[in-house]
Amino acid sequence: MASDVDFSGKLSFLNLGELLQLLGSSSATGTLRIFSSKPDPGLIMLDKGTPINAANGALSGLDALFPLFGWTEGRFEFTHETPACERSIKKGRMEIILDGLRLLDEGKIEKLGPAVPDGSSAADGPTPPEPLRSDLPPLIKGPLVDYSYVIDEEGFYDGDEIVREGSHGNWIWVILEGAAEIAKSTPAGPLKLLRVGDGGFLGSLASLMAGTNMRSSTVTASGNTQLGMLDSQLLAGELANLSADFKTLIRSLDKRLRCVTTVAAQAHASDRSFMDSIAGKKIAIKEGQTEDRLFRVREGQVVVARQTPGGHVPLVSLEKGDFFGHIPFLTIGHEPYEATVFSSADLKLAAVDSKAIEVEHRRLSATLRNIIEHLAACISATTLVTITRVGKAGIL
Repeated sequence: MASDVDFSGKLSFLNLGELLQLLGSSSATGTLRIFSSKPDPGLIMLDKGTPINAANGALSGLDALFPLFGWTEGRFEFTHETPACERSIKKGRMEIILDGLRLLDEGKIEKLGPAVPDGSSAADGPTPPEPLRSDLPPLIKGPLVDYSYVIDEEGFYDGDEIVREGSHGNWIWVILEGAAEIAKSTPAGPLKLLRVGDGGFLGSLASLMAGTNMRSSTVTASGNTQLGMLDSQLLAGELANLSADFKTLIRSLDKRLRCVTTVAAQAHASDRSFMDSIAGKKIAIKEGQTEDRLFRVREGQVVVARQTPGGHVPLVSLEKGDFFGHIPFLTIGHEPYEATVFSSADLKLAAVDSKAIEVEHRRLSATLRNIIEHLAACISATTLVTITRVGKAGIL
């Protein structure tokens, strides 16, 4: 019934990838219904913003979800409800989005339209998004901006340098309009990693806790771009009141992103030295294994690696104080569902109360939650870029 619908609109205004990012950033639980020229709607069931199953005719799971990216005209409805299904989709939300858009761009997904069940025409809405370009890095967007955290605004023209790799600074921006491209320098030339669009963030939370920060990538405006500078004192005050475990989690996530970015840069330069990090280590958590616990490393080392047809690709090396395992409120495209954890022989662990951390996460301001969610999305997207670079370099 229409009265039960919490959020609806036209796919010509928000495509499926943008919808999943929006629902993910708000940790929404419920059912997303997609209507197009098919007699029955496509269904995507979400738990805390992550797709756990889908239905599309006789198809289910990822087989049902990916074709829905081709439903570019029509309408959508989202209803908050508890999904009455088991989780059959193990892939993280950001990887689903990027894989779906890539398959659509490569012509491997059929485009459907324009029949709209409510009698309106797809032509009534805004112009559909431009076709994807395979030469562009992944685009990550965020939710609506909370302007109460914005203390200043600054505009940049296309190609303007916003941040230079190696410079110092700990301020954080939100993109109000436009997009920014993130690139890493390598001996083989710059590597384009990501693009960040409306509602996305530039900067590091960990740097606010450390008090200093060296920028690890160069950021340039992609088109005319308007940025909002966030109130660092307000954010730092909120961070200061977090538990020690939550602060450590943020630092560990920030480290993951830096590690994955470094591996991507090494692969781009055909430097395979990172492959040595799993030598002599045994598997502690196998990719795809059901593991609901969260751990902190007390001694030793763990290496997170993605399984590929050519073998394991090491992504992140974690040491004393770092977290690994299942984070109930985030999907980062790593363990347990999408990466294997290798451990050193001297590994010692401490169990972390993930439920307490989840409760603390729910109490955060919307802006801080969104920044953490953005960090997780960047880890997931950069992981895909890394795997692609390793494949192109023929390292395996």
